[in-house]
Amino acid sequence: MTRRLYTRRGDTGMTDLIGGRVPKSHQRVDAYGTLDELNATLGLLRAHLTDAQLARLVAQIQRDVFTLGAELATAPSHRPSVRLSATRLRALERQIDQFQQEAPIPPQFVLPGGTVAAALAQVARAVCRRAERRVVALAAEEPVRPTVLGYLNRLSDWLFALALVINHRNGVRETTWRGRRRKASPTA
Repeated sequence: MTRRLYTRRGDTGMTDLIGGRVPKSHQRVDAYGTLDELNATLGLLRAHLTDAQLARLVAQIQRDVFTLGAELATAPSHRPSVRLSATRLRALERQIDQFQQEAPIPPQFVLPGGTVAAALAQVARAVCRRAERRVVALAAEEPVRPTVLGYLNRLSDWLFALALVINHRNGVRETTWRGRRRKASPTA
């Protein structure tokens, strides 16, 4: 018989970590659950990419995010069997620099949009920011390696730069936001 998808072990509101069981409402579960959501969003983005090189880069990011999730799914009392290396963080920074050379950041705020893939990169960026907030909240309660926090912080920048590159390669100009200037209010 093949392995079953369901176990019924979580029906009482508890879930397994590597190294113990915790309530599904635990900050650690919230953190790696949000990473799972990010990974699903990255998969949707990758499905909409027509550029094979960018699709390969996103697939590597998905593997990294899965590794982060596995690390966070490990109780602090146990050493994670997999850990994201600091070299992946540096690789992300190099890719951001390359993206910025190809598609510089406009001086104004960028409104998410353009191609479907670029818009999905912006959605993934927003989910990544939420995941980062969840991991920061976890780090206030339990140890989290600095590489994990640094990677998530940089990943949201990478996703923003990726969105710009996708639009650039597709000949789509960014829509920018320009706030309305307020009239000076009269002084009393």
